[in-house]
Amino acid sequence: MSVVKINVLTVPQEQRETLEKRFASRAHAVEGSDGFEWFELLRPVEGTDNYLVYTRWRDEASFQAWMEGLMKASHQGGDSGGERPKPAASGSTVWSFEVVQQAGPTGA
Repeated sequence: MSVVKINVLTVPQEQRETLEKRFASRAHAVEGSDGFEWFELLRPVEGTDNYLVYTRWRDEASFQAWMEGLMKASHQGGDSGGERPKPAASGSTVWSFEVVQQAGPTGA
């Protein structure tokens, strides 16, 4: 059963561009991961400073493998030895869901 992970990032207005550039610079980093199904970065329009990072995975094991592998390495700065940049988000919470129903568009 597919699982959805939504990372809720609190991002002050002055850090939005930084956050979006960082995601853009890592574009396509997750797509080759075993069990990966979907990704979206959702920018808030009004009433909140929370960005939503939506990912969908074949199962919980696939998500955990990515978390312990590629994601962990990319957030630790890899082997560059350089100084890590200041986080763009001031807070982060992960919401987890199982997909129990879904629908797509019908043919035109």
